[in-house]
Amino acid sequence: MEQNVQPKFLLNQLAETDRVEFYKKTYTHVAGGVLAFILFEYLLLQSDAVVNFMFSMMDGFKWLLLLGGFMLVANYAESTAMRSEDKNMQYLAFGIYILAEALIFVPLIYMAINFTQSGPELLNQAAIVTLSLFTGLSAVVFLTKKDFSFLRTGLTIGFFIALGLIIAGAIFGFNLGLWFSVAMCLLAGGTILYQTSNLVNKYTPDDYIPAALGLFASLMLLFWYVLRILMSRD
Repeated sequence: MEQNVQPKFLLNQLAETDRVEFYKKTYTHVAGGVLAFILFEYLLLQSDAVVNFMFSMMDGFKWLLLLGGFMLVANYAESTAMRSEDKNMQYLAFGIYILAEALIFVPLIYMAINFTQSGPELLNQAAIVTLSLFTGLSAVVFLTKKDFSFLRTGLTIGFFIALGLIIAGAIFGFNLGLWFSVAMCLLAGGTILYQTSNLVNKYTPDDYIPAALGLFASLMLLFWYVLRILMSRD
């Protein structure tokens, strides 16, 4: 006996009320991801073993191994959240990704708190700048209703170039400097435009968790490099 499979429609095929409901769920989950990240980060920073281990992984090939592991976790989380129809699996994937982000942020946030003059105030400044940019870029997409999918090729090339520079920096031991961080902020901004534009073109009404994961990843990338820029000036 054949089962009736209900067809899935993309957001751009649905009424405005359905799209608004999807946006609410997506950005609520992004906000929840940020709160979970703060909680994970606080708990991880309480452990000297975790802090010492993460600092021991900051040099040369160890950093590349850590970065490679993070990329594998990110790819697993994104693919699981997108392909699985089980909400529990989607939440698990989102949670794993948030924990991975919190772990890789440990050295940077520890240094921001303990090795800069501004300390925790610097984190607040970075958070405000990041959220302001994220909100502004998202508003551009919603207000103009422009399709930013054309950015995909440029973003892909940009990330490969950035990855190559990071690998070269780790191998040869040179600092990528302030302008690299500025360029990465621009790349993160482009990713936010692309991800936000894709909300109606890529996802169905039930895909608010993978949509939130993608936006959260772009938000954290922007936060990383905004914080690095502010730390370099402190």
